[in-house]
Amino acid sequence: MTPKQLVQLIKRDSIEFIDLRFMDFPGRWQHKMYEAVDLNEDKLADGLGFDGSCIRGWSAINEADMLLVPVLDTARVDPFYDRPTLSMIADIKDPVTRKEFSRDPRSVARKAQRYMKTTKIADAAMFSPEMEFFVFDNVSYDQTVNAATYRVDSSEGMWNRGNDDPTNLGNQIRLREGYFPVPPIDTLGNLRNEMVDVLKQMGIPVVSHHHEVATGGQCEIDLAHLDLVAMADVCMMYKYVVKNVAARHGKVVTFMPKPLYQDNGSGMHTHFSLWKSGKPLMSGRHYAGLSQLGLYAVGGILRHAPALLAFTNPTTNSYKRLVHGYEAPVYLTYSSRSRASAVRVPVYHNTPETKRVEIRFPDCSANPYLAFAALLMAALDGVRHKIDPGDPLDRDMTDLTEDEILDLSTTPANLDEALDALAADHDFLLAGDVFNSDLIRFWIKYKREIEAAELHSRPHPYEFCMYFDI
Repeated sequence: MTPKQLVQLIKRDSIEFIDLRFMDFPGRWQHKMYEAVDLNEDKLADGLGFDGSCIRGWSAINEADMLLVPVLDTARVDPFYDRPTLSMIADIKDPVTRKEFSRDPRSVARKAQRYMKTTKIADAAMFSPEMEFFVFDNVSYDQTVNAATYRVDSSEGMWNRGNDDPTNLGNQIRLREGYFPVPPIDTLGNLRNEMVDVLKQMGIPVVSHHHEVATGGQCEIDLAHLDLVAMADVCMMYKYVVKNVAARHGKVVTFMPKPLYQDNGSGMHTHFSLWKSGKPLMSGRHYAGLSQLGLYAVGGILRHAPALLAFTNPTTNSYKRLVHGYEAPVYLTYSSRSRASAVRVPVYHNTPETKRVEIRFPDCSANPYLAFAALLMAALDGVRHKIDPGDPLDRDMTDLTEDEILDLSTTPANLDEALDALAADHDFLLAGDVFNSDLIRFWIKYKREIEAAELHSRPHPYEFCMYFDI
């Protein structure tokens, strides 16, 4: 879409406001709104100035001026504003040099795509994430000097089956039995239908939706595959849509990986494939129908997985999901069957066009631009250096001996370990200047100081259960 075409669209649909969206460094959408009558073709092409000094992880106060440059092809009429509003994603540029801002996550994803093409390995990286989330009826949490509390609630939660409220009909979901009963046990089908309808109205292709494993309102809506940048854009719109549709109904959505104890957490199982000149590259005659290139890509992902988790699982809460049991992908192995492996090769996708690998460890707390870019860089590194993934592990994990389990590599136990791994292993990310050293260094510093250290310094409520009577 050209600036002229967008101006015509604004006039045709009587658009009153333009809402420009952009991503802060950790991964939350920010926005700034403009009256549509104030925007012309020059402003749309040249960008609009704003102060970036207060955006998390961005510029110093003396480097505050930034440009929002609208990405016109992402323009969509926003269904959640009362006044006619057109929402668009914006790229961030330096107003003096006009260069991409290195800490703009979307620029990292674009650079990863460009680098991929220079390698001649592939010219398209396709992603299809399964984004899981919880829908709660109410939520409360607080942290003070002398108290720390949280409480989430859902009418579906098994903890409500003894509720003597006359509206309680006893249809609550038992722990780990939410996959996937029909109504009236699944109470959220109509809500998910509405979410899907809004996504489709906004041009976002949806494959299916269903209740997920956990009690208490865990859901999943699956997206059709798109290339890296387009899918990262869609992931952000997906979060925006499902949260706002839930809010219409007095409910709240969270993509927090592990909000419930003793039940499954929410992941973002990411289906990934490489293509060149319109032809799929992952299909072949090797294990589970993979090509040799596909196996090398798996090798790169597994070798760099501990470092990748600093981007794909970037919160302290992420590692409460990555524990043994709960179908958690804690083993750095690959398999066509086991869901406890970090990488799975689905065997029900056996045509060349549908062959892909499923990377199971990411979760939706990730910044999708950084996470998908990092996964692509690891896969390309595997292909470039012909990294052998080793033998697959198709055995039932419960059949393994203790010694066999100890011999398996596992995901980091916490965010600090993932950051340590990233500090030690990031050269593969620097290729093509996709992730530069400043970005990686700042990511590690930000995550350590602003998140991990803050959690380490606080008493945990369960510590009172364990230690108060000492």
